[in-house]
Amino acid sequence: MVEIQRYLQQQKAAVDEALAHYLPSEEHYPRAIFEAMRYSVFAGGKRVRPILAIAAAEAVGGSVADVLPLACALECIHTYSLIHDDLPALDNDDYRRGRPTNHKVFGEANAILAGDALLTIAFELLSDIRYWPHLVPERVVQVIHEVAYAIGTFGMIGGQVVDLEMEGQDIDLPALQDIHAHKTGALIRISVRSGALLGGGTVSDVAALSDYGTHIGLAFQIMDDILDVQGDEQLMGKTLRKDDERQKATYPRLLGLVESKTRAQAAVAAAIAALEPIGKRGEVLHQLAQYIITRDT
Repeated sequence: MVEIQRYLQQQKAAVDEALAHYLPSEEHYPRAIFEAMRYSVFAGGKRVRPILAIAAAEAVGGSVADVLPLACALECIHTYSLIHDDLPALDNDDYRRGRPTNHKVFGEANAILAGDALLTIAFELLSDIRYWPHLVPERVVQVIHEVAYAIGTFGMIGGQVVDLEMEGQDIDLPALQDIHAHKTGALIRISVRSGALLGGGTVSDVAALSDYGTHIGLAFQIMDDILDVQGDEQLMGKTLRKDDERQKATYPRLLGLVESKTRAQAAVAAAIAALEPIGKRGEVLHQLAQYIITRDT
């Protein structure tokens, strides 16, 4: 039995060390952009998406070293999305992870550029064939394509657009599920799926882990919605209850807290069921699913 908190700490440390290596230091010119990039990347994130990719790779026989560039690329993409989400034109947040948001420190222009730069460096990492000597190039290209699709207009960005459009409007459950599946779920699902692909997974392994990623992505976003209502601001490191103020589409707003928690638990149960074809190899992913439903940040 893997002790999940120790596993999270170990893998976070490995990802942080790799990020420190891959991201240019503040000594490079122009210094301002590298300061802004590293400020948000090293602001204390939990590295959930990279860790899911690593755990998926390990479940199909791969290793941490096999997918570290992928893990770092996923964290760069996630951080870019947070920097842009915090901007005045979107969520207009002053704090993220207990620190002033990127645009509050470096200005809006540099925050936009820092997000752009992190997105760009993610694809530099994914497309550098030197990092994937054990894989056929076709599989690397497949991952690059699928990651791009997951975070684009038919994935994360599309979900964000609909989320903005639905502020203050009545919304039904299928529409809410669609927003969540794209805005948050797409990146989480591709984190698991790409880890399985680059870890050398078989077709059946990748299919099972993709299903797991779909369900765990939904559970993660429902828990985010719940924590915005009843979380601890000090632990979360950001201003809470803003979703309700802006009348955003969330599970608690539509269904209430009790039903939202029930839905999150059902999504975790579905994720765990999806791991059945993986057997004992999916133990860590099983525990990560439980962690997502019990986290307080």
